[in-house]
Amino acid sequence: MFHALGRRCARRPGRVLAAWLAVLLALAAAVLVYGRATSEAVSIPGSDSQAARDAAAAFPGPPSGNQPVVLHAPAGSAPLTSDAMRSAVEEAAARIARVEHVAAVTTPYSPAGGAAMSADGRTAYLTLGLDVIARDITPETTAAVEAAAEPARQAGIEVTPGGELAAAADKGSTGHSELIGLAAAAAVLFLGFRSALAAGLPIAVGVVVLGVSLAAAGLLGHVVDMPSSGAVIAAMIGLGVGIDYTLFCLVRFRSLLAGGTGVVEAAARTTATAGKAAAFAGCAVAAALAGLALGGLPLLYALALAPGIAVLVAVAAALTLLPALLALLGRRIAPPLPAATAEGAGPAHGGRRHRIAAYVADRPWRHLLGGLALVAVLAAPAAGLSFGALDAGDKAAGTDSRTAHDRLAAAFGPGVNGPLQVTASLPTAASGPGDGRLTAITSALDAAPGVASVGAPQLAADARTARWQVVPDTGPGDPRTAALVDRLRESALPSATAGSGTAAHVGGSAAAQADLNDRLARRMPAVIGAVVAVAALLLLLAFRSPVVAVKAAVMNLLSVAAAYGVLTAVFQRGLGSGLIGLEGPVPIPGYVPLLMFAVLFGLSMDYEVFLLSSVREAYLRHGDNRRAVVEGLAGTGRVITSAAAIMVCVFLSYLLSADPVVKMFGVGLATAVALDATVVRGLLVPTGMVLLGTRNWWLPGPLDRLLPRMDIEGEGGGRGTTRPDPAAPGPAATEPIPAP
Repeated sequence: MFHALGRRCARRPGRVLAAWLAVLLALAAAVLVYGRATSEAVSIPGSDSQAARDAAAAFPGPPSGNQPVVLHAPAGSAPLTSDAMRSAVEEAAARIARVEHVAAVTTPYSPAGGAAMSADGRTAYLTLGLDVIARDITPETTAAVEAAAEPARQAGIEVTPGGELAAAADKGSTGHSELIGLAAAAAVLFLGFRSALAAGLPIAVGVVVLGVSLAAAGLLGHVVDMPSSGAVIAAMIGLGVGIDYTLFCLVRFRSLLAGGTGVVEAAARTTATAGKAAAFAGCAVAAALAGLALGGLPLLYALALAPGIAVLVAVAAALTLLPALLALLGRRIAPPLPAATAEGAGPAHGGRRHRIAAYVADRPWRHLLGGLALVAVLAAPAAGLSFGALDAGDKAAGTDSRTAHDRLAAAFGPGVNGPLQVTASLPTAASGPGDGRLTAITSALDAAPGVASVGAPQLAADARTARWQVVPDTGPGDPRTAALVDRLRESALPSATAGSGTAAHVGGSAAAQADLNDRLARRMPAVIGAVVAVAALLLLLAFRSPVVAVKAAVMNLLSVAAAYGVLTAVFQRGLGSGLIGLEGPVPIPGYVPLLMFAVLFGLSMDYEVFLLSSVREAYLRHGDNRRAVVEGLAGTGRVITSAAAIMVCVFLSYLLSADPVVKMFGVGLATAVALDATVVRGLLVPTGMVLLGTRNWWLPGPLDRLLPRMDIEGEGGGRGTTRPDPAAPGPAATEPIPAP
């Protein structure tokens, strides 16, 4: 099937290119019309914060909540309470009220906004109600609000949008990261191929995959709550795997051309071998991401969906777009004649890579223990990994979100940036705000340690739902705020509502983040177990060896553990955080390690598939396990190292992003891929296989009869050869099976 697909695309390259161009143009047009929507809203079905959020629906209000515009009178100027300043602010508020999508504006001088003025009169905020939901607030809306506030600026007032308005304004493009990643990948490819045309092909495919993935992720944001980091992660993964899959296929295509195969047939056989292996690896990544569904959170669905689509787009490009491009370029990307051996599937005996592989295989215990020691050192900090919550105070200095957060915290206390929303559902209608059931709750909230202030209770129209705004002493990302949420739920509210039949819930952003981290901590073992089981099953199907499958799963876990250790040391402890643009330690959201686990486990399959397929080919050819390990390691070493170097460059380029979450993925993914391609695939996997000997390929008879023969290597590009039984070592009677 793969051979036929590759041949069809190679024979009709114009149609294939036209189809991909049409897809790109259609997606680009859709993005231009509808835009790329993101939302940081967190929905946690079944949680206490979600119950509070649902109860709050009884109160009318703007769809996106109230958004602040912070006003600050610097030292040396008149306070905001002066007549001149008040006149300027009210004029600015009147202009802002006429901005599209602004439904209401409350000033700090009105009775409803009386609490929005600091004690010294130097900081205040306008409260804006918008008629759109949070993910539809655009940078253009924020810019229009800022432009309308010009009268306040002319009076010397510093105006900074906050909340979702600031988040929209701070949505910086990651184009510079993609360009740097592409430039680094181009350099690595040119050094490997010594041909600008050959080096440019993976870049071209990677750009196509990047464009389709970004557009698809942006459009998905109109259907689901897609965090801003979701599109960036999709770009990371799409660009990396798009280039890597093309690289593996290009090496195979060049080796076939060097062996005298015709261009169309070489493109078809490349699709049937390396392309098929890339499809298997890509489906493994998608399957690992699908394991996040066990988390039971819409946030995880969105974060898994974006990179999953990117990986499947990369697979589709490798199977259709690439054969068409290979057919068009033909022998112009063929290697020079002397390089034919280097590009072939088997290593040249006596070459440098072969000598290094033999050196590792001759001293298995030394290299195995050394590699495990290095992984253990890197993974050690992961023992202290804990989940936290990011807030606007963790944004880069100078961004609107950070400026607004810091000014509000300095003027009103840190808790004003993330007030808790407490709701109560009453069995019977309340007589008014002075109802005894409501006063009991108000008193309990006010007396709780860690509470700065409690607003008066508000009653819904049916008088059966009440809500309070509770301002903590600490900011929304502070662990003490999460502890306060627990105290309110476990003691303060139950004691205040005992015997009344009232159901009270604690919501708000800080409560939602606490619930999210608790849910993730509980579900994490199940998700990890499912992803490991799926990965092991796929490897068992691919290589028909329980030992290889289990060993690969364990090795992948080691890579992930080391990545977690580096993540903990850099972000949670702040070691070297200044080198990546952070001011110190920042909390790690619970979804970051979980999503990183699924992505890394899937990406590790790429290198595992390409290495093991080469080892297995050699073993089936001559039946010598140690020799097969050496030949497989030497034959794939350069390609795997180059692919990993490209992936690391792409991931590290995203450290330029101001978003701490994006930096976390960049550091974690780069660390794991670098370690996976060097220590794990270069030391741990080969030495383990040497020590296990022929037990690597043991397969019980009943399992042999049960498992289908997937043949991910393609068996000679669809020439119909028959594979010998891997459980019976010895010289193979068939022609060698080409490695990807």
